[in-house]
Amino acid sequence: MFGLGLPEIVIILIALVILFFGGKKITELARGIGRFTGEFKKGKMEIEKEIKAAEGEIKEPPQKNRK
Repeated sequence: MFGLGLPEIVIILIALVILFFGGKKITELARGIGRFTGEFKKGKMEIEKEIKAAEGEIKEPPQKNRK
């Protein structure tokens, strides 16, 4: 694309974001993205725990009362 590599395009995009949003808004945006990422990871770990717990319940054979 116009002889530009990925690093050059990234630098241009960062400069445009700074121009459009300003320094203060960028920090707020980054903080929000960080919180979202953290919440996403927590949710992912909870879902994985639930799946593993369900797998453990499925693998254990049901106990029959024999008399």
